[in-house]
Amino acid sequence: MGILADKSGIIMGIANHRSIAAAIAQSAQGQGARLGYSHLPDATGKMAQRLHQVVDPLKPQLVFPCDVNNDGDLDAFFAETKEKMGSIDFLVHGIAFAPLADIRCPTLEVSREGFRVALESSVFSFIAVARRAAQLMPRGGSLITLSYFGGEKVVAGYNLMGIAKAALESTVRYLAYDLGPQGIRVNAISAGPIKTLASSAIGDFSAMLAVNEAMAPLQRNVSAQEVGEVSCFLASDMAAAITGEVLHVDAGYHSMGSPGSRALSKWGVK
Repeated sequence: MGILADKSGIIMGIANHRSIAAAIAQSAQGQGARLGYSHLPDATGKMAQRLHQVVDPLKPQLVFPCDVNNDGDLDAFFAETKEKMGSIDFLVHGIAFAPLADIRCPTLEVSREGFRVALESSVFSFIAVARRAAQLMPRGGSLITLSYFGGEKVVAGYNLMGIAKAALESTVRYLAYDLGPQGIRVNAISAGPIKTLASSAIGDFSAMLAVNEAMAPLQRNVSAQEVGEVSCFLASDMAAAITGEVLHVDAGYHSMGSPGSRALSKWGVK
């Protein structure tokens, strides 16, 4: 039996098989969880098709459209979740978005609308989801979202998403306070750079991978599967006393204050 046996969860944010949320789904199902999923509504049906390609082998309890920026969609999704799954024990929020032009431009040039969209999609969506998910967690539970080190320090090319992740990490702490009396834990995983559909929007992403590998104490990058395993831990009873935390899964990169001699040697600096 896995550490999530007899637990039910929702995973939001799978874009395709390379998504971190897809790896989380595979790990959670492997640990015994019953899972439901959301996908972004789209008139062509492509988003639903991509999701089904990932999750159908995992025997989903629920696959249902949901635009997290639409309250009606959120209400309908969680009503469907209640009908199909009853209560849930955990939810993974893997959703982030900002207009491409506003990610790739300097922060000084971000548009008002781009800023609003980024914060609404990447931060308020977690609040809106948490509010509804909490109503389906009568025995307590675990809410998990995904962040990145660019929310703590400047990472060239991350730009507006860094601001959004900083706000998301603060939101984690405040939600942990609000939901603690209900036995609901709220945490974030700050994953190292991983090549996904979302990462393709980030400028100099190949440089991010190279720098992380050179500077990290473990001298490597991390995999989506490793993030998946940590997510299972946070969703399980093994993490019953952990809340309000931003857990780094980045091979130790966040702990470094300088490149270190090994990285400098790789870059030809003496």
